[in-house]
Parts: sequence; structure tokens; C-alpha cells
Amino acid sequence: MKALLMDRYKHMEYVEYPTPVLSSDRDVLVRVRACSICGSDVHGYDGSTGRRIPPVVMGHEASGEVVAVGKAVGAFAVGDRVTFDSTVYCGECWYCRTGDVNLCDNRRVLGVSCAEYRRDGAFAEYVVVPDYIVYKLPSGLSFEEAAMAEPAAVAAHALRITPVTLNETVAVVGTGLIGLLLIQVLKASVCGRILALDTDPSRRQAALGFGAEVALDPTDPTLLAQVQKLTGGRGADRVFEAVGATAPIKTALSIVRKGGSVTLIGNVSPTIELPLQSVVTRQIALYGSCAMAGEYPLVLDLMARGLIDVKSLISAVAPMSEGPSWFDRLYARESGLLKVVLVP
Repeated sequence: MKALLMDRYKHMEYVEYPTPVLSSDRDVLVRVRACSICGSDVHGYDGSTGRRIPPVVMGHEASGEVVAVGKAVGAFAVGDRVTFDSTVYCGECWYCRTGDVNLCDNRRVLGVSCAEYRRDGAFAEYVVVPDYIVYKLPSGLSFEEAAMAEPAAVAAHALRITPVTLNETVAVVGTGLIGLLLIQVLKASVCGRILALDTDPSRRQAALGFGAEVALDPTDPTLLAQVQKLTGGRGADRVFEAVGATAPIKTALSIVRKGGSVTLIGNVSPTIELPLQSVVTRQIALYGSCAMAGEYPLVLDLMARGLIDVKSLISAVAPMSEGPSWFDRLYARESGLLKVVLVP
């Protein structure tokens, strides 16, 4: 088969590569029809994360058609249109048995090659995944749209672990892909007013189009006054931070009310500066949100019903053979590129 191989840092080639085979009775062989480039793939492109050690076939946001199934697979058949979770979990450790499969002691992420393990991903014509992380696509949902289910599930998981109640004011700091998906999930749920914060004017405008009531510039010196005016002098009840760096996290903590919560989704920086005294004396709850744990059916349904619009978030659909140039463009932070979907 053909695969997009990162044979060394900042260098990729579309090459002949061994076709994966079923190694378990519960395995499913999927012919990849679409795979989108995740920000984590771009961050791993230069080796800075330590999670994409060459050689490796990256890619974990994908969809396709079932072409073979193991003997114990009963829920899927050849020809089924499917997508799949990015995380392979063991199903046996304490976390899996209590439902927190995203925290599995033995988790393996597709397209990740690190010190602990190596698992090739879906920037290829075929990929093998266990049946318990596979989901059938709703009719009418394209393969390109379905490749966006993984980041949508990340956004939905962050909301699910956060105690948002009826009519609370929720702020989203960082309106990149995850932030814009989260705004749509929030809009389809029980929250009240949605505030969006981003330094990029175009992304603030996009946030308004996807359901935010107000979009603010976090660098504006009047930011805190604006948020307090919108919230009766208290601050936002719940804040989601979708960048993962010191400045936006400090912004999130500055606008949350006393007794509120901040949910951290982004992880661009491995460490950050935390205003500890403000967190402690204002009794702020901090939640870390990791991947997803069963949110695929929810987001696939929302996507099929038009409550999550992913088409508008796709900047380009291109042949996987052009993957090297698209990685270079994303790594260079080319303006206007949000999500690129590659097709084998």
C-alpha cells in the first residue's frame, strides 16, 4: 500500500509501505478514505513533543470502509462506512473497568511513536484497529466530515467532564479548531451565554458565526471590565482553555468568577506559569481534559443533524501524495489554514 511516512523530522514521503494485517480476532481492516492533519501531528513534525519519533506513519483523525474483519467481530461487515477512536485501550486495567478508557494504563494512540510504544496511524491506504473503537457513519455524512469526529469528540469530552449547569455563562479561550467545535457543542447543549476569546480577528468572527454571543480580544486592556459587565460583575461561570500556554491560561483564570471552574484542553506547552494564589483564594476548580471516552456516537449524531458544522472548518481536501507540502505549510503557520484533510 501507499503511506505518508515521516522518515526523519520535518521530512515526509508518500512511499510503498507494508499493508497491515489482522492480528487479533477482534481486529478490523479499514481502507482509509479520509484522514485530517491534527495539530499534534504538526507539533510532532519537528520532534519537539517526543511523541512522533521517526520513522512513523502519523494520522489519527480518519474514516473509511471496512475491507476485512476478525473472526470475533460481529458488529461490522465488509463495506461498512466507519470512523474510529484515536486511542486503543486495553479494557482490563482499573481505569478501563471504571469507564475512563482515555486514562487507560496501557493506552496506545494511533500514529504515535514514542519511548513507550510505536503504533502506525491512518496517513495510509489501510489501517487496522480493534472493533471496540470503531463506529458506523450516519447516512449522508461524508468521509471528509467523519474524519473530523475525533476533534469534535475531544471538545464534547471537555464539556462532559465540566459541571456546566442551566443558563451559566461559558467562555472559550482560543477559537482554533477545538474551540470552534466546542462552541458548537455548547450551543447544542444546556449552557446560556457563550463568550469567545481570541487574538485573531478572523477567528473571533468565526466564533460568532458558530454560536458565540460575544467575541473578545484577550489583549484588550478593558477585557476584564467587559466580562464583568456581561456577567453582573462576577465573571464567567465556566471557562474552557483550548490553547495550552501560559498567557491564555492566565486569561482564563482572570475572567472566571470566584468558585467557578477552568477546563484545560490545550497542551501546546508542557509546562506553564500558574497564578496559584488567585486559584486558591478564589477557590477555582481546574479540570484537565484528555482525549475522549465514548463521545463518538454523540458527535456523529450532532454532525448528522447539522448541529455541528465541520464542513466550514475544512480549509482544504487534498491527495495524500501532496501531504509533505501541506505539512510544511501548516508547520509554517500559513494564514487561513485551519484543517486539512488528506485523501489516499
